[in-house]
Amino acid sequence: MYKFKKTPFSRFLFFAFLDMFLFSLALYAAFALRFGGEMPAYYSSMLAPAALLFVSVEILAFGACRVYQASWSYFGMYEMWNIVKAMTLSLLLLAGGSLLLRDFSFFQRLPRSILFINFFCALFFTSGLRISKRFYLHILKGQSGSSQGKATLVVGAGNAGEQLVRDMKRNSYSVYWPVGFVDDNPQKKNLNIHGVRVHGGREMLPGLVARLDVHAVVLAIPSAPVGEIRGILDYVHQAGITEIKTIPGLNELLGGKKVSLNDLKEIRIEDILGREQAVVDTALITASLRGKRILVTGAGGSIGSELLRQVIHFQPERVVALDIDETELFHVEQELKGQAEGVRVCPVVADVRDRVKMHWVYDNHRPHVVFHAAAYKHVPIMEEYPEEAVKANIFGTRVVAELAVQFVTERFVMVSTDKAVRPTNVMGATKRVAEKIVKELDGKGVTRFVSVRFGNVVGSRGSVIPIFQEQIRKGGPVTVTHAEMTRYFMSIPEAVLLILQAGAMADGGEVYVLEMGDPVKIIDMAREMIRLHGLEPDVDIPIVISGIRPGEKMYEELLTAHEDVGRTSHPKICKAKDSNRHDPVLSRLGKLESLVNTPDHVALRGALQELVRSYRPEVLAVQGSRGRIVPLKREAAGGGAGG
Repeated sequence: MYKFKKTPFSRFLFFAFLDMFLFSLALYAAFALRFGGEMPAYYSSMLAPAALLFVSVEILAFGACRVYQASWSYFGMYEMWNIVKAMTLSLLLLAGGSLLLRDFSFFQRLPRSILFINFFCALFFTSGLRISKRFYLHILKGQSGSSQGKATLVVGAGNAGEQLVRDMKRNSYSVYWPVGFVDDNPQKKNLNIHGVRVHGGREMLPGLVARLDVHAVVLAIPSAPVGEIRGILDYVHQAGITEIKTIPGLNELLGGKKVSLNDLKEIRIEDILGREQAVVDTALITASLRGKRILVTGAGGSIGSELLRQVIHFQPERVVALDIDETELFHVEQELKGQAEGVRVCPVVADVRDRVKMHWVYDNHRPHVVFHAAAYKHVPIMEEYPEEAVKANIFGTRVVAELAVQFVTERFVMVSTDKAVRPTNVMGATKRVAEKIVKELDGKGVTRFVSVRFGNVVGSRGSVIPIFQEQIRKGGPVTVTHAEMTRYFMSIPEAVLLILQAGAMADGGEVYVLEMGDPVKIIDMAREMIRLHGLEPDVDIPIVISGIRPGEKMYEELLTAHEDVGRTSHPKICKAKDSNRHDPVLSRLGKLESLVNTPDHVALRGALQELVRSYRPEVLAVQGSRGRIVPLKREAAGGGAGG
């Protein structure tokens, strides 16, 4: 059977013919109201020519005000306002025409009150037609909709919650059906929003879940601090709800973006890790990146790929995505194709240690800004293969940084780590040397060099969170190396935003330290992740202490023994003030270079110690456990005499 295909033109014809009928009906109603239902024959003869005039003008006004481009199913206040504007325009045209043509007998006989009565009648009929479908979908059909989706409580009766409930009721294929709101604002209690009642505060969650047979909870509070989210989740867990959804935070909803069902996502551990999201100076970042050529090394990694995603939104001329892993590079390139409108994306397979190839990259692309994120980062593996960490993290950094000076790059931003502070592992020691290389090269040319040091990012490949997720998926056990081990955490998007901010505000030679919030106990995070899966720690999923791995610290630190903290213009970016400013390493890399291709790991570690005197490979986890380092304020702690 032939199915009628809806097109913009067919929709226009459908509504135009209906409006012609309604406009004619409105004009007849206007005459009937004007004369109390008994229209004199003198005026009834005017109906046909008046209808031709009125309907023609009103149809043209509706077209001019884009009324026919609105969706019938999504008719709302904006569409209603367009109809009001169109009817007002038609009223003005008809009134103006009757005034200009008042000498003609037709306009002399036409009662002026008809214009105004017709205005209200036509407005009522045409808006009523368009509201009818929403009334059917949301009121009549919606009464039986509760059986089609899961009974859902929406936490947050603000704008986001209202938009979600409206979308749930409008979407006939929604798997969620709203049965109530929960909101801590007492002024909203007992209000009805789209027919859904606000029952009260979060403390009512367990009772409501049982009474309303709730199967899912949606958190619709994009501005909520993580402490509030944790408090709400405590009540959700008490109620036994395992299906918990949330919406993106305010940073992801910029530009007035409306919330819909498509925005719903699983609640994740990063949503409750205890950090407030950073706000950056987008104007400053835009000024540093717009129209520029940007090189990102390590582009296939967690930080490198996110750098690419965010950099392209600041309208650079091109981004050069460089990585040794062609598979990850391919995936990143495919992802960016749909986002990088007007930005040239140049994938390059290369090893940062290859000076000849890197010279070619610089010579062909002439980058203005370099974000150096290429590095080996996995602590236990680098303990087994220290020579690879030295090659990539030290000599790779030297190659990329020296070429930046040679090719007059404007800015060079190196991604560093808190493990570079009083390192107990090879990875941290090599990153500390890399920081020193970058600092030493600043001032050798026009290039401004800066390092950005921060802790763990949530969800990076090989990090603890994906490992825990996989262990929980398999039914456990979840392995934690030590019950007292803590780490700093921030989300990958936030870390990258702050890297961009730090790079834009750098004068050269700084080591910036990102404010990481409070350290999080790994075992507490494991317990919370188990609960997010609807399970009980040590009941459904056991937690096992596996022992500290080689090179691990109990506590991570953000400042070395010679560093103090200095504030910057950004509240979440601090500057490490180094009292040991003159510590050149470039002239002292010869010994390390001679050992890097030998199997003598002991001598290699010894050469690293000569460059980083606080590096203590023999003391695996004791060094960092002598004193807890609170964010950006160093307490007394054991360590070497140098950085």
